[in-house]
Amino acid sequence: MSARLATATTAKSSGTVTALVNGAAVTVQVARDLTVASGDVLLVEKVGAQWFAYARLFTAAAPPPADNDPVPDPKPAATTGTLIVAPVETRSYRPTSGWSSDSTDVYQGQYGGYDNSTGAAFYGSAARSLAGATVTKVTVRVRRKSAGTYAAQATTLRLVTESTRPVGAPTLGASTAGPSLAVGDSTTFVLPDSWGQALVDGTAGGLAIYDATGSPYVRLAGRGSWSPAFTLAISWRRG
Repeated sequence: MSARLATATTAKSSGTVTALVNGAAVTVQVARDLTVASGDVLLVEKVGAQWFAYARLFTAAAPPPADNDPVPDPKPAATTGTLIVAPVETRSYRPTSGWSSDSTDVYQGQYGGYDNSTGAAFYGSAARSLAGATVTKVTVRVRRKSAGTYAAQATTLRLVTESTRPVGAPTLGASTAGPSLAVGDSTTFVLPDSWGQALVDGTAGGLAIYDATGSPYVRLAGRGSWSPAFTLAISWRRG
């Protein structure tokens, strides 16, 4: 049998070492004048049933794991990205008149003799393409249009269950303080990460502005009057 390389897993003792040969641990007879430490690479040869080491090569190296110690798979590298999701529709809802048909703008509050408005944006199924990913940040683009008091007015954002416009009122979920905007102002507003996760997981499908008191009265641009209106940027991570 021709010579081959082996890796010592013990130091020389009583003229022998234990070494890995072809992945198997064997006892190797060591030349009398050869000093061997664990991790040394040896030149070995088999004579009959016995292995013999007669040279030490290279520099010492850490021994590989024993056969009964499985080598763990390397941790996969994390994948990250940002998904841009535009709403499939923006509309406003009033209990007595239903969904607006003459405007895609989004209204919050009550004006004059009209009842309290709920403005909503629906996102369809686009966010669900990230199913299984973890949302690390989510933002929404909004702009205020002329209506009500010119000075900055607060909005209240709500999570909406439906991903497309329902026949009746939208189902409102969690709430958070939204941006406070004067007429003409626009902003990129940071939403709770959990809201983005709900959109990705499919437990929510839209956003709304709604204040139960009916005040303040606010009009935000919809898709028909400002193309970035209510566009989401969902940052995500896998792995």
